[in-house]
Amino acid sequence: MIECRGVSFSYDGAVPALDGVDLNIEDGEFFCILGGNGSGKSTFAKHLNALLQPDAGTVRIDGMDASDPELVYDIRSTAGMVFQNPDDQLVATLVEDDVAFGPENLGVPSAQIAQRVREALKGVGLVGFERHETHALSGGQKQRVALAGVLAMEPRALILDEASSMLDPRGRKGLMKACHVLHERGMTIVMITHFMEEAAEADRVAVFRAGHVAMLGTPEEILTRADELAQLNLDMPASCCLGRALRAKGVPVCAQVREADMVAEIARVYA
Repeated sequence: MIECRGVSFSYDGAVPALDGVDLNIEDGEFFCILGGNGSGKSTFAKHLNALLQPDAGTVRIDGMDASDPELVYDIRSTAGMVFQNPDDQLVATLVEDDVAFGPENLGVPSAQIAQRVREALKGVGLVGFERHETHALSGGQKQRVALAGVLAMEPRALILDEASSMLDPRGRKGLMKACHVLHERGMTIVMITHFMEEAAEADRVAVFRAGHVAMLGTPEEILTRADELAQLNLDMPASCCLGRALRAKGVPVCAQVREADMVAEIARVYA
């Protein structure tokens, strides 16, 4: 779905924000990108739907060259993007009007728009919110409306650029639940985040440092490497920290990156 070869980019022509990134993301994969501030992860995300163009290298989305100006429309229809602040993405007073905005601009017939709005709101768990005013929603609900607006355009890939960073735990949980539902339906999910618990749910994880990919692998391979993560100012998931603390106390458990797996591991030991 996404193929990046030697992607480099600089905002000022001097300091590289991306420095030779090579990365493939498969069709239908749940892929997570981690990294500290200034690591280049959000800059990379903006290349995935042609908001930015690489200074060198190539970005291909479903086989389309993201640097080709004639393909920008098709690329943005294929790869939808949800940003950090939901207030920056909402354009209408009512929820159903906001979700309909994208399909309307794509020229989708009115009857199909109504169907898409219903399906998109169902997909993010907001059925019954059609006539609610967007400004009166919680942060998590606003972010799910923004997600529904992207889904109504029927993209094949979804890019979330720290979309959960301004949400409380309940809002993050709701957003992750919606993403899992979409992933189970076959959608490609690319999630840029700094929450390790979110990364633990992915199929694969890439860790960015100084504009390049420093670590790449499954959550089990990456999120358990405490020393290397610490050098990048990143922590292990809380479940891993708990597992290591229990082992230090003599409890024969294996640290797990996912909370549910850690709970099951502890239950196994004390069964």
